[in-house]
Amino acid sequence: MTRPSLLFWSQHSLGLGHLVRSLALADALTAHFHVVLLNGGRMPAGMRVPDSVEVVNLVPLGHDDGYELLSHDPDVDVETAKQRRVATILDALDRHRPAVVLLELYPFGRKKFAFEIEPLLAAVEALGAARPRVVCSVRDILVNQRRDQARHDERASVAANAHLDAILVHSDPAFARLDDSFRPATPLAVPVHHTGFVAPRPAGAVPAGHVGHVGHVGHVSRVERVVVSVGGGMVGEPIVRAAVAAHRRVADATGLSTTVIAGPFLPEPVWQWLVDQAAASPGLEAIRQVPDLAGEIARSAVSVSQCGYNTTMDLLRAGTPAVVVPYREGKEDEQTRRAVRLRELGLVEVVDPDELDPVTLADAIVAAHRSSPPTTTLDLDGADRSAQIIAELAREPLTDTPVPTAAAQHLGAPA
Repeated sequence: MTRPSLLFWSQHSLGLGHLVRSLALADALTAHFHVVLLNGGRMPAGMRVPDSVEVVNLVPLGHDDGYELLSHDPDVDVETAKQRRVATILDALDRHRPAVVLLELYPFGRKKFAFEIEPLLAAVEALGAARPRVVCSVRDILVNQRRDQARHDERASVAANAHLDAILVHSDPAFARLDDSFRPATPLAVPVHHTGFVAPRPAGAVPAGHVGHVGHVGHVSRVERVVVSVGGGMVGEPIVRAAVAAHRRVADATGLSTTVIAGPFLPEPVWQWLVDQAAASPGLEAIRQVPDLAGEIARSAVSVSQCGYNTTMDLLRAGTPAVVVPYREGKEDEQTRRAVRLRELGLVEVVDPDELDPVTLADAIVAAHRSSPPTTTLDLDGADRSAQIIAELAREPLTDTPVPTAAAQHLGAPA
C-alpha cells in the first residue's frame, strides 16, 4: 500500500537546532508517510538524513545580526532566492499532493518567510475539499521579548485559527506549555497537542522500563573529559574562547581534559585559532564536527554547551552533568528561560552569558563534575507521538472546523 505524502517545511537560521529536530521528526513520520522535507537553510556536510526522507533543498537563506535575510548561495541574491524558493515549494505541493503540510514554527515565528508560506497556504486552500491538513510544529518555549509581542501573538493566533488544523508543541507539559510563552487576545480555536520532547536517540541508548518515557544512555563508559559543543558554531565563539582559557584550571581541579567540538559554522579564523591552541596543549582537543554529538555528550564526564532545544534533549538522554551558557542576543530569550527551568529541576549548572569568563566557567564545570548525574522523568517520546497524532489527523474526514483527535484529548489539549 502506497503511503500518503507529507510536505514538511523547515527553516534554520543561526544554528542547526531546527534542522536536527525536523530530521528526527521526519524520521518518525516515515512510519506513516512518504516525507518530503523542504529544507530552507544550509545543509552541513556530513549531516545524517534518514534514508527514507526525501530532502528538497531550497536556495539557502538565513539572517544576519540585524535579523535581515541573507542568501547563503553566493551566486543568488535574496530577491532571486525568494522567487526560486516559492516556485520550488509550489512545485513540490503540485507533484506530491500531500495529505499533510507540516510547517515548522510558522505562524508563531519565521515572519520573514511569509513571502513563501502565504503562497503555499493559498495554494493549499485553493484545493478545496482535496486540500491537505495543515499542522504547525513548535518547540517548547517561544521567543517572548519582541517589542511588539502582544501584536505578534495576536497576529499568530488569528493566522493559526484561519489556516491550521492542529498545533504540535514538542514539550512535556510539566516543563512548559504553549500558553506560558504565547498570550494572544484572540484564543486559539485549533487543537493544541503537547507531544513530549522530540529527542533523537543516540547510539547505545537504552529505553527505560516504563511506557512513555525514555531513560538515559546505558552501559556507556565515560571518558575523563569535558566536552564543549556550540551547535552549528555560528554564535559559539564566546564559549569556545572561554573554554580554552579555562581548560588548564579545570584540569588542575578535576583531572579532566577538554574536547571542543566547534561545529561546521564556527568562523574559520576562530577554528584555526582553536586548532593552534589545541596543538600547544596536551589537555585540549579540537574537533570540527562529529556525526553523533549526543553520543559524544553521553561518553563525557561533563558537558558545556548553550541551551538550545536539541542540545538540551541530548543532555536529558545522556544524564551527563552539564553546564549551560544560554544564548541571549537581541530578542532571543528562549534559551535563558529553558536554562532556568532546568536549573530549578536540578539538571544543569547555569553560567549567565554576561558573566562568562574562564573563572566562572571553570568553577561551574568543577561544580557539575562533583554533582550526582542528573535524572529526569520528562517525556522524551515526542517524535513518535507527533507522528501518531498527525497520522490520526490525516485519516479523519475533512471538515470546515478543526476536529480534536483522541490523542489530543488524551494529552489534555484544549478542544
